[in-house]
Amino acid sequence: MNASVIPIQALRDPARQLRRSSGERPVDAQALAAVKALLAQQPLRRDLLIEHLHAINDRYGQLRTDHLGALAHLLKLSQVEVYEVASFYHHFDVVRPDAAGAFEAPSALTVRVCDGIACELAGAQDLLARLPALLGTEVRVIAAPCIGRCEQAPAVVVHQHPLAHATPESVQAAVKAKATTHEPAPYTGLASYREAGGYRTLSECLSGDRPLESVLQIMESSGLRGLGGAGFPAGRKWRIVRGQPAPRLMAVNIDEGEPGTFKDRHYLERDPHRFIEGMLIAAWAVGVDAVYVYLRDEYHGCRTLLETELAALKANPPMPDMPVIELRRGAGAYICGEESAMIESIEGKRGMPRLRPPYVAQVGLFGRPTLEHNFETLYWVRDILEKGGDWFAGQGRHGRKGLRSFSVSGRVAKPGVHLAPAGITLRELVDEYCGGMLPGHELYAYLPGGASGGILPEALADVPLDFDTLQPHGCFIGSAAVVVLSKHDRATDAARNLMSFFEHESCGQCTPCRSGTAKVRELIASDRWDLGLIAELSQVMRDASICGLGQAAPNPVDCVVKYFPHELAS
Repeated sequence: MNASVIPIQALRDPARQLRRSSGERPVDAQALAAVKALLAQQPLRRDLLIEHLHAINDRYGQLRTDHLGALAHLLKLSQVEVYEVASFYHHFDVVRPDAAGAFEAPSALTVRVCDGIACELAGAQDLLARLPALLGTEVRVIAAPCIGRCEQAPAVVVHQHPLAHATPESVQAAVKAKATTHEPAPYTGLASYREAGGYRTLSECLSGDRPLESVLQIMESSGLRGLGGAGFPAGRKWRIVRGQPAPRLMAVNIDEGEPGTFKDRHYLERDPHRFIEGMLIAAWAVGVDAVYVYLRDEYHGCRTLLETELAALKANPPMPDMPVIELRRGAGAYICGEESAMIESIEGKRGMPRLRPPYVAQVGLFGRPTLEHNFETLYWVRDILEKGGDWFAGQGRHGRKGLRSFSVSGRVAKPGVHLAPAGITLRELVDEYCGGMLPGHELYAYLPGGASGGILPEALADVPLDFDTLQPHGCFIGSAAVVVLSKHDRATDAARNLMSFFEHESCGQCTPCRSGTAKVRELIASDRWDLGLIAELSQVMRDASICGLGQAAPNPVDCVVKYFPHELAS
């Protein structure tokens, strides 16, 4: 053999390692001074990397590589580590210098047009086609995945200002008026909440009037399950995490990026302290030292609201030794709705799901046992404790238990969040709560659980909508995001929209999801589908993907094959 052999010891040569580490791009002094001044009032911690990236992106309208190098220097991280985090999230614009070392100036304004399934039904593609010419070259118009305003479709965001039922004229007017921020609408603040009896239930827990064991039993008897989609019993989760060694932490998921879902935003915009009280009761019951609230970046008004109310709460706490509450800002990554990916993001990393075991309840945030909850799960805690577990459990229909907040969008007369009995059917939900179908539209199909929950035909509109009732039909309820299609629509078009979303939002960590979503999207581009190959890809994605994104991504396509074969060319 004449092949050259590289000695292993050469790879471990300390001198080579030193030269390699010292070969990082030098830090620009001017950039370092600018970033240092910008972050002067913020602690320079590794877990705050994404918060620091937001600060730079907000200030300069982009993330220049010299600023990234300066931030890496201040945080004592490698430049590649900072770059890989910055380039992972969709809301960060990373730019490199040109050959002369100059950076292109950022766009004066960015307009994001939601192209999620509900907005596409309402005309988002027409907006995307028309707005660039109307707004001029100084305004960047880009498509954005679901922004959590499906009941307002088509939805547009002018910088941080959301526009409901957007038209070319309303977008032009907002740009001309420089309406670029989102101030919260009137809501129940701390003083009003306390006047109406708020935080009394928390006080009863702290005083012993509500013993811990009775609180746990009420939560268990209520049948309340995680309302972010997974459906794990909330009371049982409290017991599991409480049984883990201290210190214990808590992570709250308000990332709700599932297309069709907007219930958390709906409640947060109106009554934030009902959620915060439930959060503090859970923290007391489990023995939590600190709480991290992860809010999706698209909810700019909600962030302003929470910052205001958490500051008021800190100034006048409802309990002694109140846990530290940190509000963390997402950066546009659907995958961070997965609990372990969210935890990675809170730690300042790319939002990539972790392998299990260990589970988050055992080894979660910063390596500590972590109670992870969806916003709405905590929102119901106060009502359940005050009214009793039987009150909540007795609300169901068709043999099911509890209440569900259905985010309904699409071809209905009254889209929005509708609080209805668990187990209600789609037909009942549309007729009793949504004012029926839009004039001129007839029910054809529906998504019972958002983008990943599958697509069912009108013939199955009488199946109870709840956990465990839809699985026999190849679907699930998830976060109860219901998108209604009419006979003006095609299930194949819906599947194409959803698969494009999954391809865009795959974190890329595992091959079955990264390559599978892209390949399936290609295979369904026309009406002639290779059903055998699609079935093989679907099975591989379900069996081998690390997390629920890749495992559930084939659902819409599989449902089209099963329930809508007449839409496919033979």
